[in-house]
Amino acid sequence: MSYTTNIKNEIINNYYTLEENMAELSAILNIEAEIGKKDIKVYTENIGVSRRIYTLIKDIYGITPSMTKTIINRLGKKYLIEISINEKKDFILKDLSIIDENGKRLHKPQNYIIDTDEEKKAYLRGAFMICGSINDPKTSRYHAEFIIHDKKTAQYIAELLKSLNYNSRILKREKHYMVYIKEAESISDFIKLLNATNSLFYFEDIRIYRDHKNMTNRLNNCEQANIEKIINTSNIQLENIRKLKEKVDFDLLDERIKDVCIYKEKYPESSMQELAEIISSETGKPITKSGINHRFRKISEIVNKD
Repeated sequence: MSYTTNIKNEIINNYYTLEENMAELSAILNIEAEIGKKDIKVYTENIGVSRRIYTLIKDIYGITPSMTKTIINRLGKKYLIEISINEKKDFILKDLSIIDENGKRLHKPQNYIIDTDEEKKAYLRGAFMICGSINDPKTSRYHAEFIIHDKKTAQYIAELLKSLNYNSRILKREKHYMVYIKEAESISDFIKLLNATNSLFYFEDIRIYRDHKNMTNRLNNCEQANIEKIINTSNIQLENIRKLKEKVDFDLLDERIKDVCIYKEKYPESSMQELAEIISSETGKPITKSGINHRFRKISEIVNKD
């Protein structure tokens, strides 16, 4: 069972008010309904969603829609389920703000359908159930989307998401529009909006694990880069010491320069901080990392001086 299916099953099993149920059904019919002269048809491959639509219609309007199931993939045991509303067609469409009083198609419901934030959330739940999906967080990318055929409806879903502080975008495909969310935190908040608590916990567990793993990798990469930097710096310092001894009489050098050369050759893999601690401890002459760095700059100047 897919992650999206798990989320939808959680939504289906929750309790909502009549107003929220109407907003949910309005979204479903707005996005997916085929409106004929005498009936309304809705199609879905999800059996749980088909039962939810059936229950909403029956509970809100007191009618029993018909349901038929057609096999679309015998090997994968996939079905296309048709829910057909044959009664109160015009009343339902007007009541759910799918059409206006003159029978004109509306792609954005009137305010009484989405008057409160809870009704807006319910509308988005309906949209998600009929055309939405969220990638399993175990995959390489975070992604939530709605696949919508009508441009105006897609724009309204994006507008509704924006009103609830979700940063969504619209992408035109060949035969449809995709409204999508990419940010992990926004997707997590959206799953919370859907009231899919178990799915939210699963998403957050995986997200925390991935974030921790990425942070660990970044720290390891940083540590490796630091090690490589220390090795490169040490090689340059040792090479400069070799050149210094070839160029000048070592015994005539300043004692502080000689100390740095002697201890760097004795401890060639030491960093400047480690070298400062070694010299301070073994000679009793306190010196800082900055002091070590200053002396190596002095060595470099002598070596490179014409």
